[in-house]
Amino acid sequence: MDSTTNDPLLALRQAIKSKSPITYLGNNEPTTSFLTATHISLGPSLSLAKSSPTRYTKPGISSPSSPADFYTLEAIYLAWLLRDAPGAEYMKQARESGLAVGFVSVTERKSVVEWLEGKVADLERIRPLASAESSTPPGSPRPAGAASTTPSSTTKRAAHAHATDTTVSPSKRRYVADAQDIEVVKRIKQNEIELRDRNTVLRGTKPNNFSALHASFTEKLKLLRDVKPGTAATPTPSTGPPMQARKTKNMFPIIMISSSPTALITMYNVKRFLQEAFFEPSSTARERAAAAGNPRAEDLLHIDRRRDPPTASTGSSSTPSTQGTVQRYFIVDSTDALQKFGADAWERVVCVMTTGQAWQFRPYKWNEPRTLFHHVKGIYFTWANDPPNGKIKDWNVTELKIDPHRRHVDKSVVAHFWKLIDDWTVANKPWLMKS
Repeated sequence: MDSTTNDPLLALRQAIKSKSPITYLGNNEPTTSFLTATHISLGPSLSLAKSSPTRYTKPGISSPSSPADFYTLEAIYLAWLLRDAPGAEYMKQARESGLAVGFVSVTERKSVVEWLEGKVADLERIRPLASAESSTPPGSPRPAGAASTTPSSTTKRAAHAHATDTTVSPSKRRYVADAQDIEVVKRIKQNEIELRDRNTVLRGTKPNNFSALHASFTEKLKLLRDVKPGTAATPTPSTGPPMQARKTKNMFPIIMISSSPTALITMYNVKRFLQEAFFEPSSTARERAAAAGNPRAEDLLHIDRRRDPPTASTGSSSTPSTQGTVQRYFIVDSTDALQKFGADAWERVVCVMTTGQAWQFRPYKWNEPRTLFHHVKGIYFTWANDPPNGKIKDWNVTELKIDPHRRHVDKSVVAHFWKLIDDWTVANKPWLMKS
């Protein structure tokens, strides 16, 4: 067997690239719980302890001297397993999986995933296999073949080491860290807070979407082109109607959805559901997007919806107009994406979709459900055959049911949704409705 086969990093990378099934073992028995598992099975004949140290050093360590200086196998695996989870959800699930400290930070998770999937050839902090014997953390298992030495060679090395110790001055002897000092440093590092510089903050974890900024300046440039030569644009009056009456026409309303991967409506299927009135399971939409070369969902989408004007009655019949106003809505699933709209973004939020989990509202401007749904319209999507959710009975939200099998009823559900949004927006934030 190749000596690199038992290397945790290379074994995990090979299993991911070959799409081999990765399972968990607890007390030599298969288990589905990662929390109770003691080993990770990376193939039919290879299982490694999930606490095994890898060759990937933690940030800020230039000369590793103990296993605590390296990420464990479970930390690297969780970074790949939760690669598509939002930052807060990733850290939450890592803690629930038993990794309270020592998990890969959100800012470097992307580079670790790209290396595991073979998109990146090397990472700076991965110690090379060539120096494994000198850089492997103390207490790590020796590579395969390292123990296959003859007594004569062992005796020769011992004699050579003794001769070296008698000829080399004490000042040049290799430093051996004190075990008590190692434990003290380990406790200090567990309480460290990782600092982020401007490059890591600006880089982020998702691609930025500047469609709102583009739409805003497109409208302004159009107005400038329409101004006739020799005339000046009309200045904005400093006094006049209230602030709500002076909102510009490109202040489009915003809909916030839950970032939970178990939600029925996610960033993968929300556009097709609300714009085409067709419900597609999130997992199916995600696979379709991945096949098209989009493995991650956008954090900001827009929907252009035609609002039909009131019908004109003639006698006992009514004929809907073929013309209507196109209303644009933006959809986000996090407060990070919402901040792209500026400091007054919450004034434009007209709807919040919830899964009934209160943790969704922690970063919101109003993190108490009763207060939140006093300022926005609350919508709770659920399956038609699910029992009522007792958690939302006091939240002032409207429950809309999606049939698991009958797609022809999606149109009536979406029409009901838009009527609720229109009625609430006209009554509470009319300046967002395009006339």
